[in-house]
Amino acid sequence: MPSNAGTTRLVIVESPAKAKTISGYLGPGYVVEASFGHVRDLPRNAADVPAKYKGEPWARLGVDVDNGFHALYVVSPDRKQQISKLVKLAKEVDEIFLATDEDREGEAIAWHLVETLKPKVPVKRMVFHEITKPAIQAAVANPREIDRDLVDAQEARRILDRLYGYEVSPVLWKKVMPKLSAGRVQSVATRIVVERERQRMAFRTAEYWDILATLAVAKPGEGPRTFNATLVALNGDRIATGKDFEPTTGRVRAGAGVVHLDEGGARGLAARLADRPFTVTRVEEKPYRRRPYAPFITSTLQQEAARKLRFSSQQTMRTAQRLYENGYITYMRTDSVNLSETAIAAARRQIVELYGERSVPPEPRRYTGKVKNAQEAHEAIRPAGDNFRTPGEVAKELSAEEYKLYELIWRRTIASQMTDAVGSSVSVRIRAVSSAQEEADFGATGKTITDPGFLRAYVESSDDENAEAEDAERRLPTLVKDQPLTADELAAQGHHTQPPSRYTEASLVKALEELGIGRPSTYASIMQTIQDRGYVTKRGQAMIPTFLAFAVIGLMERHYPRLIDYDFTASMENELDEIAGGDHAAVDFLTSFYFGSTNGAGDQAIAHAGGLKKLVTENLSEIDARSVNSIPLFTDDEGREVVVRVGRYGPYLQRALPGSVSGTASVAGSASGEGEGEEGGSQGDRAPIPEGLAPDELTPEKVHELFLGGGGERKLGDDPSTGEPILLKSGRFGPYVASGERKSSLLRSQSPDSLTLEQALQLLRLPRLIGVAPDGTEVFANNGRYGPYVKRGDEFRSLDSEDKMFTVTLDEALALLAAPKTRQRRAAAPPLREMGNDPLTEKPLVIKDGRFGPYVTDGEFNASLRRGQTPEELTLEQASEMLAEKRAKGPAPKKKAAKKAAPAKKTTAAKKTTAAKKTTAAKKTTAAKKAPAKKAAPKKATSTPNE
Repeated sequence: MPSNAGTTRLVIVESPAKAKTISGYLGPGYVVEASFGHVRDLPRNAADVPAKYKGEPWARLGVDVDNGFHALYVVSPDRKQQISKLVKLAKEVDEIFLATDEDREGEAIAWHLVETLKPKVPVKRMVFHEITKPAIQAAVANPREIDRDLVDAQEARRILDRLYGYEVSPVLWKKVMPKLSAGRVQSVATRIVVERERQRMAFRTAEYWDILATLAVAKPGEGPRTFNATLVALNGDRIATGKDFEPTTGRVRAGAGVVHLDEGGARGLAARLADRPFTVTRVEEKPYRRRPYAPFITSTLQQEAARKLRFSSQQTMRTAQRLYENGYITYMRTDSVNLSETAIAAARRQIVELYGERSVPPEPRRYTGKVKNAQEAHEAIRPAGDNFRTPGEVAKELSAEEYKLYELIWRRTIASQMTDAVGSSVSVRIRAVSSAQEEADFGATGKTITDPGFLRAYVESSDDENAEAEDAERRLPTLVKDQPLTADELAAQGHHTQPPSRYTEASLVKALEELGIGRPSTYASIMQTIQDRGYVTKRGQAMIPTFLAFAVIGLMERHYPRLIDYDFTASMENELDEIAGGDHAAVDFLTSFYFGSTNGAGDQAIAHAGGLKKLVTENLSEIDARSVNSIPLFTDDEGREVVVRVGRYGPYLQRALPGSVSGTASVAGSASGEGEGEEGGSQGDRAPIPEGLAPDELTPEKVHELFLGGGGERKLGDDPSTGEPILLKSGRFGPYVASGERKSSLLRSQSPDSLTLEQALQLLRLPRLIGVAPDGTEVFANNGRYGPYVKRGDEFRSLDSEDKMFTVTLDEALALLAAPKTRQRRAAAPPLREMGNDPLTEKPLVIKDGRFGPYVTDGEFNASLRRGQTPEELTLEQASEMLAEKRAKGPAPKKKAAKKAAPAKKTTAAKKTTAAKKTTAAKKTTAAKKAPAKKAAPKKATSTPNE
């Protein structure tokens, strides 16, 4: 597309991939360059604060709360080189087009570019929701001004999150553990996961039984000869099912009016129904109709990609980003289910081509979104262009995961414009009278699909893996009232109630969306943040909260409940939406939230509490660290209270008499209340919690096992040579045995619960003296950091098994020690993944496996992958950013070689030196006692909380 004669335009987008695609659609008069995302932000730490602001009291926040919440923005260190390039280009062109994404985040990036580049030429904003040639040409032809309302809303969100994070996170540092973070949305998301785990911990299972009958028709017509029916009532009373039981007691709900069959009752009834006649008492047939699903929005795409493709939220959004930037789909951050007229026409044409005219409804389908204040984009996520390309047409151009996601989006879009699935459903009741004159009613349902309609293209999945698929049929024989049936089989079957399922990323996103918390651009980052911060771990798809999360949420619930209230958090999102719409002033909203000004803006509950600042400052002294970090489990059979304590080395179990563990005895100001010794002390027995054990798995039986086998002190017997007791204990580094002053860790092959007295005695005799070598040197066998070994003087040789420590003979040991050391140099392992060239430096990037896990490197700088990141999912842009941060910090300082100590010349000289040191130390101590105490200089912040 040619520009005006002699006019040169600079088009700025976020990513190099986007720049490459767009540059192909513009003429030679256009220069397309990337900003690499955000170009500036609030300072991350004290080092980022410019020198002229370092003395300001608000510099730590990066927000001048006393002057209209003015934000201090600094250019990110890893963006300075690119900004210099953009500044130079801006001076060489006649016009600038800011082509960042069309949501609030993109609008803010455009504004930051103007503020940073300070161009002297006209600046225009161009927006588009797909990267195709017609869309880009239309965007250039119809530019607009930067929308300051959208910018204000994004800036208010950023400042709000900074205030929340920087004021609440230090409370967690002081009362729970250093380097923790709180966030306006991440804390609420963590609370949702913790509450579900609490429900699972409180859950008590119940057993109930029913009867499955295999029934047969005498003269089969249409349909199968046999079908299954389940016992639903006995003598007119409904048979109990899972929903009839209290989840916390396992008892039938009061007033349920149901028959609770146990195993004996079900088997006895089945026996009494054997050979009895069965009769159809009721047949109800209804038409079945299912409308198509709406096209994808951000949240539903993440949910379905998780269910069908097992993608994480981050993986889904990264893959969708690539598809968008390369022109395959429309913008992927949206909460609108609308399709443009051209998209609807394209879908209907393709449906006719692939499925025939009967699959297209007479009128196009229109969808109304359920998301309140949907505003992030004008269209749903769909294939790009006015003519959709089928998955087969793009298969060779896409990677495996890109293809899977594109096919998912294409199918959902096509299906949304197809006809309904129609058919019929039938419900049948059958009765039999037992030999004891009991009336037993059985029920069966069937579904037949006569026209699958949209189900030909797409079937939505469910979070319940046992749920029946939408397109599944259950065919029954043709039955009529009073029709006789015979029972081929009557089987009593038992069931157990199940605790509520844990959240997956998909279901948690759905829960947040239903609560009105978060927005399309934030869901994936929320999922990643709560995992990176150690609040949630994943087991398969399930999200499991850690005990650290329990402590943090417990503190927030007790002392700052409003800050993690679902309605309050949703109301803040609504107010940000009002700011974006120009109906609310950002300063009024922030003032009410932070200072408590009740001028009609902000949340009144927070305002009446004096605002966030006062709330977190005044309540701090009331928070008891010991209580916060103690999570009660139960009281055991001996009356001992069992709690989980969150300590600096991880969570552990503790049990003692009531009141001595989780009472309010304060460890004032001490995070984790770690005043006692690690081995127990006056607070009772302790036991470590194995890594990977979920909170709901700490049942009384499991706790007893941990205390018995791997935790609490247990006497194994007495040492026959000394008479001292031999105890099995658990410490910070695992289980060990102790007797008097002697201690020894268990071997890798040994288990605490099966350790014998004889094995303990062997361990306590390590290192074992094997004998004396011919030169008079003693030879020992022992266990070390790298396994079992033999030793003579300074010579070591490894043993091939732990058992050899106790059986190796002197001759065998000397033979090992006489043999030369065999150290085989390992060949360098191939990289885990080759990523391509760094967009910033053009150096090739690879991911390697190191001593501390996988890392990305350009040959000069290395950056470890963060928690939750995998070599397969890491994108080139993320890797480039990680290495840019490393380069900005400079190379790591090399350690100086330790100086060798000069050998002592004479014993007398050594004694004199020691005496002199003691005299000097004594003088310094005396002087220190006389000198007035100096106040400790305040520590500079070395890390910042994540908002």
